[in-house]
Amino acid sequence: MRKSPIRRLLSFLILLGGILLLFLLAQLVRFRLDLTEEKRFSLHPATKELLSELDRPLHVDILLTGENLPGGMRRLQKSIEETVRTFNAYSAEKITVSYFDPLSVVDSLKEDFIYTLADYGINPTNLFVNQNSGQQAQLIFPGILVSDDEFEVGALVLKGELGMSPDQILNTSIENLEFELSNAIRKLVNPEQGAIAMVIGHGELSEDEGYGMVEALDGQFELFKVPLEQAKTVADLKSFGILLILGPKSSYTDRELFLLDQYVLGGGNLVVAAEGVEVDLSQAAGEGTVSFPLENELDRLLFRYGIRINKDLIQDLNFGYLPIMGGNFGNQEQMVPLPWPYYFNAGRVFPHPITKGLDQVNFRFASSLDTVLAQGIRKTPLIFGSDNSRILPAPSRIAFADMQQAPDVEAFGLKNLPLAYLLEGEYTSLFKNRFRPDEFAQADFLESGSGKVVVFGDGSVFQSQSSLQGNQPLTLGEDPFAQTTYANKQLLQNLVQYLIDPDGIIASRERSLKIRPLNRIKVSEQKSFWQILNIGLPILILGIIGGTVVLLRKRRFSQKAKS
Repeated sequence: MRKSPIRRLLSFLILLGGILLLFLLAQLVRFRLDLTEEKRFSLHPATKELLSELDRPLHVDILLTGENLPGGMRRLQKSIEETVRTFNAYSAEKITVSYFDPLSVVDSLKEDFIYTLADYGINPTNLFVNQNSGQQAQLIFPGILVSDDEFEVGALVLKGELGMSPDQILNTSIENLEFELSNAIRKLVNPEQGAIAMVIGHGELSEDEGYGMVEALDGQFELFKVPLEQAKTVADLKSFGILLILGPKSSYTDRELFLLDQYVLGGGNLVVAAEGVEVDLSQAAGEGTVSFPLENELDRLLFRYGIRINKDLIQDLNFGYLPIMGGNFGNQEQMVPLPWPYYFNAGRVFPHPITKGLDQVNFRFASSLDTVLAQGIRKTPLIFGSDNSRILPAPSRIAFADMQQAPDVEAFGLKNLPLAYLLEGEYTSLFKNRFRPDEFAQADFLESGSGKVVVFGDGSVFQSQSSLQGNQPLTLGEDPFAQTTYANKQLLQNLVQYLIDPDGIIASRERSLKIRPLNRIKVSEQKSFWQILNIGLPILILGIIGGTVVLLRKRRFSQKAKS
């Protein structure tokens, strides 16, 4: 019996109403289900909060483009696009994405545009791709640009440590995508986050030597130079999110140590980068000079917190080069590279949000660090030396002439020397059960408290070098002689973000994705089986279902015809 037109119309209206209801519910109730084991498509709560507060639409340009990209780069490319789309799903405003090839810029503007990308840390990389005529070099820009109607910021997305395999570098880059994208968005919509103080008055970095830090923190944090002797109370320091002590040469008084101690116990963040010895490099020619122990009284404070900067120097065979005058050629003085194991690069890092995926960091005249007993303090080593290091206790000879002979590798038998520590937990005051400076009230004294302290055995780790021509300060981490930029700038940026807000977007760097490589032997042995299974089984199932439906319909209508 056929349905009446009214009943057919009613069924159609019910179906249409159900579809419209589902559409309206989808607009009102937004939800996503991430069924992956590692929650690849989930975001950190801090990232969600940032996106929920967006007040303008944004656009993301993916610069990683090109034909015939290797599988790994295509995977990274796809992951960037998926991350942007995930951000858009949680964002209060629309985030769009497109691909843009920097090499497509007109020739008259191309050079300036590439320099602009370099300012963002996005340097071109030569990639060898397979072509019909063989392997050919292709220039790629592994970065992104995030922009609104007025401004733009950029970020490098290809990350990795020294010694990583290509798969590990790719995996680390994908793990860091959420942080790189969210950090770029934060720079764009919320450029200023607070104030940082650089303590001066004890021979710390000069104005030019601090240029790299100012440039690295530009648009994020405002950097002030603060003489401790002018601080009247601890409250004068609490307006600064971080205190930086970089390369002090003279001693701190008890009053200054008290201010630092109470600042940390009150929840402050202290970064100390200091050597345990003093070296006058200008006297290293000829007979050379001698390294002398450096006393600045900070040892007393750091020892109470569980760390000690030793009176020695580290030499490492993962060394850099020191440019020295090697005589004249015609009327020109010639600079020659001298292998200098006191200047070395460290590429082994602890998988902590500050250092995870960090490239090599440059150290110059670094001292070794030891931990000592301090109840309630958690000590995390952040950066390590190579497999070939040694320690020279002070006093020791420092001379260019000593580098004329090849180093004895057997003498460099120390491995993984820790070069930086993060201290977290409940500290006990240096001045507990001791006399305190009279000018500070007893009622305000803290015997214990929690804060964060980071210690480097190198006072120049955040000191920019100068250009060979013009003696102009360079970007932090830039080596004027090797024409290489190390990760000192990125280290400073990550460090500051972690200390200011450890549970913020920097925490997304803790994400870990497993590498699951295919078993090549099984692939070779079982290739045909899985091809047949994946292609033939669905066709077989559809055939069975289709045949069953046909037989049931045939039986049903044959019975109706008989009746």
